[in-house]
Amino acid sequence: MTDKGEKSTLPEEIVSHYENVDEAGRLDKPESQIERLRTQELLQRFLPPPPAVILDIGGGAGVYAFWLADRGYQVHLVDGIPRHVSQAQEFATQRGGPPLASITLGDARQIDHPESSVDVVLLLGPLYHLTERSDRILALREARRVLRPGGILFAAAINRFASTIAALLEDFIIDPQFIPIYEQDLRYGQHRNPTGDNRFFTTAFFHYPQELVDEIKEAGFRLETTLAIEGPARLLKDFEKQWNNPDIQERIMRITRLVEAEPTLWGVSFHIMAIGKKV
Repeated sequence: MTDKGEKSTLPEEIVSHYENVDEAGRLDKPESQIERLRTQELLQRFLPPPPAVILDIGGGAGVYAFWLADRGYQVHLVDGIPRHVSQAQEFATQRGGPPLASITLGDARQIDHPESSVDVVLLLGPLYHLTERSDRILALREARRVLRPGGILFAAAINRFASTIAALLEDFIIDPQFIPIYEQDLRYGQHRNPTGDNRFFTTAFFHYPQELVDEIKEAGFRLETTLAIEGPARLLKDFEKQWNNPDIQERIMRITRLVEAEPTLWGVSFHIMAIGKKV
């Protein structure tokens, strides 16, 4: 558990963003359900069997942590946002399912776990809030340190073109506040939001897919695979309406699986996932 006196090591604007948006409920929204379902699908495909020990770093309020605990895994949840830690602790006391092994406030660059102590590390959020490459490599090396030999890393990144695609899909393309944001993202991958509008996200780094691959390898992992999470699905016209049709939803998921490993389409997926192994 975390002490109320503990503070986040993340930049203030990132903490403030998550204090003011419903990140805990984001993946339940129709436009984000595909991200959740696809992430769960990829985890199930590559995870070792329970009761493996999983360290979910940057796991928010526990969307994946509690889901994994229900499947028999021993899950330690770490997040850098005090609100998320409090939400996870509150949910843990209210729900009837298996408990998490621990819930703590922490930093992906300095993990408070012994060397070679876990079977799986999830980095499904930290890499895009560590805007300097050196910090991302440090977080990846920390993940490798705490993994046992043969342990698996799941590392997610936001795609370099995500804000440009969002601009096209959500009518931000001519918003005078958003134009400089997505133009900077395209040039440098450094996403900044000086507007105060939470729709435009917060301080982050958006990867080219190959950058993510290179960072995983530089940290000492053997790359197993790189896959699109949502793929091109969100480009579907009237996505929310179509997604709410069960038959079409299954077709969307099938198409996403068919093209998940196609590098020429990674650029249209909001998120990509690299899976590495400690050897």
